[in-house]
Amino acid sequence: MRVVIQRVRHASVTIDGVLKSAIGQGLLVLAGFEEADTEADVEWITKKVLALRIFDDENGVMNRSVLDIGGEILIVSQFTLHALTAKGNRPSYIRAAGHDIAVPLYEKFLTLAAEGLGKPVGSGRFGADMKVELLNDGPVTICMDSKRRE
Repeated sequence: MRVVIQRVRHASVTIDGVLKSAIGQGLLVLAGFEEADTEADVEWITKKVLALRIFDDENGVMNRSVLDIGGEILIVSQFTLHALTAKGNRPSYIRAAGHDIAVPLYEKFLTLAAEGLGKPVGSGRFGADMKVELLNDGPVTICMDSKRRE
């Protein structure tokens, strides 16, 4: 499982011209799943996302988590995070999980994140053509891969 986490002032996702989800201060998480991913990958990533200390404390030091600040989370599926680009100029998405694997893992991620956050999280719609808007705060952008836990 691969995620791109962005600290945001606000973020939203629109599908077919209709606002699906919007958050204020918090985290926009783009999530990509591969065939080898399991619920253990989702659990590990969820714990890291919730505990990641990338919000400023009273001294301006990134020392607070989204939980500490009472922030929000928006999670959007993005299979392109598993693009292979070594050969040619057209990315290959062969490593990205199909719907049968990715949808249950995405739904598990949404559930675990909401439980850990103690409130609902925003989401996109798996497989939809989504328009994502955000105001990156910092900018702060962090990439994580559950297969590279060291």
